[in-house]
Amino acid sequence: MSFNHSRAPFALQPAQLHWRDDNAPEAVDYGDVYFSREDGRRETEHVFIAGNHLTARWHDWHQARPFVIGETGFGSGLNVLCAAHAFLAHAPATARLHVVSTEQHPFTAEDLARALGHHEDFAGLVSPLIDQWPPAVRGIHRLALHERITLDLHLGDATESLEQLEGRVDAWFLDGFAPSKNPAMWSEPLFAALAGASWEGTTFSTFTCAGVVKRGLRQAGFEIKKVPGFGRKREMLSGHMPGLTPEHERHSMRRRQTPWVIDAAPRQASQNDHIAVIGAGIAGTSVAHALARRGRRITLIDPTPPGSGASGNRQGALYIRPAVEVNDQSRFYLAALQYTQRFLSRIDPKQTLWYPTGVLQLATSDREAERQQRCLRHWQLPESVVRGVDRDEAARLAGQTLAEEVRHGLYYADAGWVRPDRLCAWLAGAPGITCHQASLEALAATDTGHDLTLSDGTHLSADHVVLACADGASTLPAASFLPLQAVRGQVSHYQLDENAQALSPQCVVCAGGYAPPAWDNVQSLGASFSPNDRDLALREEDDAFNLGELTRTLPRLAAALETSKALPSRSGLRCASPDKSPYAGGLPRSEEWETSYARLGFDATRVPETLGCYHSGLWVTLAHGSRGLVSAPLIAELLASRICEEPLPLPDSLVDHLNPGRRLIRAIIRREAR
Repeated sequence: MSFNHSRAPFALQPAQLHWRDDNAPEAVDYGDVYFSREDGRRETEHVFIAGNHLTARWHDWHQARPFVIGETGFGSGLNVLCAAHAFLAHAPATARLHVVSTEQHPFTAEDLARALGHHEDFAGLVSPLIDQWPPAVRGIHRLALHERITLDLHLGDATESLEQLEGRVDAWFLDGFAPSKNPAMWSEPLFAALAGASWEGTTFSTFTCAGVVKRGLRQAGFEIKKVPGFGRKREMLSGHMPGLTPEHERHSMRRRQTPWVIDAAPRQASQNDHIAVIGAGIAGTSVAHALARRGRRITLIDPTPPGSGASGNRQGALYIRPAVEVNDQSRFYLAALQYTQRFLSRIDPKQTLWYPTGVLQLATSDREAERQQRCLRHWQLPESVVRGVDRDEAARLAGQTLAEEVRHGLYYADAGWVRPDRLCAWLAGAPGITCHQASLEALAATDTGHDLTLSDGTHLSADHVVLACADGASTLPAASFLPLQAVRGQVSHYQLDENAQALSPQCVVCAGGYAPPAWDNVQSLGASFSPNDRDLALREEDDAFNLGELTRTLPRLAAALETSKALPSRSGLRCASPDKSPYAGGLPRSEEWETSYARLGFDATRVPETLGCYHSGLWVTLAHGSRGLVSAPLIAELLASRICEEPLPLPDSLVDHLNPGRRLIRAIIRREAR
């Protein structure tokens, strides 16, 4: 389940624009306009809305899944906003829209606001678009434009993005620059990717009638026709996918390297599904909220109130630690950090649940300083995501004198710290979620779903069950094959007087431990790390450990805390996997996998074409370790999208990386007994 990582920088070159007198942008590098000089909005409505017959299709859209639009070339966003505006006007109130749009050279947020500012009736859509606008970083960026409209912005090469798209599209907007200006956008591999991500009956429309486009679409399996164009353009193309073609098979063949990640018999989603989520920590409340937002009925089951376990700390840091070399784990955590920052900004604009103070990771040795600098060189991320800082700038950001050992730092300006207990409670309070305070005693599959027996004697039936109960999942026979490790952690707290308060850091400071800015005159320090230790009794030696780690970064604060009033500490159990990545997805039937893929133990290159066999309607979001505040919200979107038949918010390589069956395959290849 590897990915052929490109050495290209993750930072993309933003669009280079020339602005006409009417405030309309032109692309300098391509010598072409983003929309018609006559009337860009009317052009979009004619070419894409009418060209795909969307008004009539939306009026009758009553499916449980969203209607999906795919677009090549997001540009100024005018097409997406016109579609979203029309969808809200014509679709039933229960219908949802999902847009997948690619862009190699995204606008800056400032240019986007300028291009869209005069569309006053779009203001309710433009504002969330600009507020959530991501940095110019390769990958999928999920934005919520409306409670019923999701935008997945795929930044990077259009062909590469669509080849890794996990999901299918109902209507295509083909809107790259003209083939004569940007021939790479209209290539045979792109047309093949469009076909591979289409349903039978999927439509397309495009302003161009160029021969390369007609030939490419026909070869990929689309039926095409010429129809009247807009304005001075006499003709344009529209058409549809009449049936599944060999191109669909070629598209799915890229999955044959990992056929086990494809569910051989997926359960069809229904708007009336009842979903039970086991566990009310950050993983469980995140997925419950994501599903409830899609109109599903959720029962959240935990013996304690939401945010009572390891997710119940006063403060938690949003931090990641990318590997020097680009790998799947670090790509996932980078995507998760950016998504979580957008998610928290959207749900908590008044900052009562989180505080974007910035996160500063300090290098306390020459070796770690070199590692950080190599990481920056290899990833080449925008400074708005992370930047390297020297010792003097790190001290300024922390607002503190640093220890002599500090050599360098990485600063994540948009990260910060979270109130995990409050966040879990807020997520669990969403409409459509019922909290049931009990333990899961037994889980049995039925023809239609699952029967659950709870510790208070309650019996429930559910169409789907999501296990988000940390290492407690290993007590269930179906999940017993998953290697899960309990890791004890203890957080220390100190009451600060006025002098000590002045020494608290201005941003989250991380090294061996972490110290967020004081909240309510209390300084938190975390956290100790004790694998395979389930004893939650508080320990003085763990408090001493936390204080010792602080001394290596902020010695003046550490000295002040030694004479401050110690408040009760808090211990909890995290759950980790052996490879330190979460498990997210459907739960494999382990015995069937061991039989179906046994020959991998003799020759790992001979991959059987057998698709995966999964427990129907049984899902997991587990092993988030110490970074669950970062990983859980994006994984919640991943699972909710799987269950509700939406395009996924991660490329296929990262979906594979998180698959719960990855350890089974590893064990089979190594011929390790379970």
